[in-house]
Amino acid sequence: MKFLVLKKDTLLFVLAIGIMLAAISSWFLLKAGDAAVFNQQTDGKIREIHMVTVEYKSKMKNGKDIEAYRWDPSQIIIEKDEKVKLFITGINGEEHPFYIEGTDIKGTVKKGEETVVPLQFKKEGTYRLICEVHSNRAHNGPMIADIVVD
Repeated sequence: MKFLVLKKDTLLFVLAIGIMLAAISSWFLLKAGDAAVFNQQTDGKIREIHMVTVEYKSKMKNGKDIEAYRWDPSQIIIEKDEKVKLFITGINGEEHPFYIEGTDIKGTVKKGEETVVPLQFKKEGTYRLICEVHSNRAHNGPMIADIVVD
């Protein structure tokens, strides 16, 4: 029974961290003013958006390490038919093989390197950028970012 309580405590801890990160991200977006210019640059007709891989790590009372991986920012918004270059810099984790749901886009982000992903969506919707290594809680995830196409 103690094992189940520990699992529940771990889940609650990871959930609390996720809520705090969402609140901090929202605060930064509000402080930045116009979300359309936050963490983005324009290069003529192709917009640049920059993203990083992030690891959150903590030690439980019992000494066990827990960690979670995330994309930051966890959501980007682009217009339908807009040409975008998504620059993803590997900060934490050796490598993050990824794919974007509903597309043929695949790649790998490696620590210390920058991966450039050209984006242009013909259809509105939400497309998930998913790390294949950290796809669920059992593997220190989910490491998923939303690409919202309006």
